[in-house]
Amino acid sequence: MLPTFYYLHKDQRGFTLLEIVVALTISAIALPVLLQAFSQGTKNYSLIENKATAIYLLKLKMAEIEMEGYPELGADEGDFAADSRFKWASEVTETDTEGLRQLTVTIFWQERGQERTVQLSTYISDRSIEQTEGNNIS
Repeated sequence: MLPTFYYLHKDQRGFTLLEIVVALTISAIALPVLLQAFSQGTKNYSLIENKATAIYLLKLKMAEIEMEGYPELGADEGDFAADSRFKWASEVTETDTEGLRQLTVTIFWQERGQERTVQLSTYISDRSIEQTEGNNIS
C-alpha cells in the first residue's frame, strides 16, 4: 500500500516552526519569572505567619505577667513549649515614679539563620499604694 499524503487547504493551516520557536522562547522567559514570584510570595507568607505568631505570644506573656500583680524587679526568660522555636525574655525595671515599674517582654525566634525579635513595653503600678487627694486627676 502506498502512503497517503494529506494536503492542507488554505483554511487548514498548522503552526510553522518559527511560531513554535517564538512561543517556546516566550515561555522560557516567562516561566522562571512566574516561579520566582510564587516562591517570593510563599517566603513572605512564612515571614508574616511567624511575626503574627510572635505578636500573639508576646501579648499572651505580657498578660500573664500583668495578671500576677505588681512584678518583682529583675529579668526572666524561658520557652513556650518543649519543642517551640519561640523563646521569651522579660525585664522589670524601676522608674522615677514611686510605685511604677516598667515591664519589657521580648519574643525571640530563628528564621532563615537569623534571630528575629518582637518587643513590647508597658508600665505596671502598685495598686496597694493609696492615692492621695492631690494626685487625683479630674
